[in-house]
Amino acid sequence: MMMKIDILTLFPEMFDGFLSTSIIKRAIEKGIVSVNLHNFRNYSLEKHHKVDDYPYGGGQGMVLMCQPILDCLKAIRCADSYVLLLSPQGVTFKQEVAIKFSKTMKHLIIICGHYEGFDERIRNYVDLEVSIGDYVLTGGELASMVISDAIIRLLDGTITTSSHEDDSFCNDLLEYPQYTRPYEYEGSFIPEILISGHHENIRRYRLKESLKRTLKRRPDLLEKREFTQEEIRILHEINEENIEK
Repeated sequence: MMMKIDILTLFPEMFDGFLSTSIIKRAIEKGIVSVNLHNFRNYSLEKHHKVDDYPYGGGQGMVLMCQPILDCLKAIRCADSYVLLLSPQGVTFKQEVAIKFSKTMKHLIIICGHYEGFDERIRNYVDLEVSIGDYVLTGGELASMVISDAIIRLLDGTITTSSHEDDSFCNDLLEYPQYTRPYEYEGSFIPEILISGHHENIRRYRLKESLKRTLKRRPDLLEKREFTQEEIRILHEINEENIEK
């Protein structure tokens, strides 16, 4: 079944390259996903299609009005829709959320903000507020592309399952180091085990490197992980190697 993504934005032209290149373009052409852009300025009832106004109570900047966004939302929302509001105040979007959405969502609606913020009443009509990190962008367009890309690449038929099943953050681990030709570059060689042809040794090597990299760079990911017996043995090996150093 095709997944449908509708994006509410003031700047649909920002998506031209995103929708017309590489994996996303192929997923659309194969009928795996449809991505539709809606300029909510077209729904404004104000003169000159105004979509923002000064905040009640004073303050800096302009605030997006609820009427254009909510009228646009009501025009496209259906029983299967799930509405995301992009906001620095939202929960952090993570790989586990991308996986869940790719498996369960039929129709995703993403609202991109701009200017200083939203009329608070817009929040009454959304299912989840999402942030892609602890920083502030000029608008939600880039964030909506990040979220859409993360989900679309996981849809059946977009890329092979084996291409993403070992991604960083899958199973709460960072991905192991990858190498390709040439075998030697400026005195740096690829690990011999990768050309040994011994698939089980290569698998274990990659698991060990993944654990080592996660321990070093994102130890917080391991706090909630349930380790297998093999992983526990490998962690002991890593600990002993660190002690010897």
